[in-house]
Amino acid sequence: MHRRHRSGAPPANRPRVPLGPHNSGDVTRATCPTSLLVKSLRFSFAAFLWFFATLAPVAAADPTKVSVAAASNLVHVLADVVAAFEKSTPDATVTTVTGASGSLVAQIRNGAPFDVFLSADVDYPQALVASGHAAASTLTPFAVGRLVLWTTKTDLVLENLPAVLRSPSVRKIAIANTDTAPYGRAARQSLEKLGLWSEARPKIVIGENITQTAQFVQTGHADAGLVALSLVLAPNLKDRGQWIEIPRDHYASLDQVAVLTRRGESNPAARHFLAFLRSAPARELFLRYGYAVPTP
Repeated sequence: MHRRHRSGAPPANRPRVPLGPHNSGDVTRATCPTSLLVKSLRFSFAAFLWFFATLAPVAAADPTKVSVAAASNLVHVLADVVAAFEKSTPDATVTTVTGASGSLVAQIRNGAPFDVFLSADVDYPQALVASGHAAASTLTPFAVGRLVLWTTKTDLVLENLPAVLRSPSVRKIAIANTDTAPYGRAARQSLEKLGLWSEARPKIVIGENITQTAQFVQTGHADAGLVALSLVLAPNLKDRGQWIEIPRDHYASLDQVAVLTRRGESNPAARHFLAFLRSAPARELFLRYGYAVPTP
């Protein structure tokens, strides 16, 4: 297993917050206090989108505005990509919403007014195409994600995943939802590849998406987590803790794929944004955040 370290001093005397009850056997679903408001806002926003779509199902998209729904692993790099796009296209304005890829697909199918969908895998965009909610001709691979084991514990030796899971100091390990988050599926695949899934289950806590999974590690609700490298390399976390990369043959490739929704298909600004994802400036940003990028 390739080893990489990032170190920094964690907060002293960090309090432990009790985790929630067990769910699905021995797997625990936990919610950090700061995420309760976030989840509430997400629910409210999703309800608003549904209400808007119900009232105005045929409303035309503004040709100067782009509404982007993106997988949570892209949250930090996407901010930089959007800034670069708006600088190069002054007449366009981009708004973004992030979440688990599967949850965003459900919103789009229910009429959420998104123009572009950026997924953490290829399956979800293809599913939107199959159900008639996205245009097949616009499927665009733009990056490949990487999975890492990350901890803020400086006394934990990250030699390999089995050693970390079996360490007495690792009582909880966070992964994303395996049903709706591609990075969660990749985490489970990695554990199954190593024959560790059954052994790890009593220690596992589930994040709603990969961003919340990283929050569990950052706040001490989990001692370690299987998270997106792009989050660990984000400016607010790149000097926190240490990490090792999970071998890429341990999980299905995390191909990040974009697609235009039926609404976005007729939006010129959305088409320009889709093309920009494969541009040299965008490729440079994805590489900076630890992604691999497709050959131009």
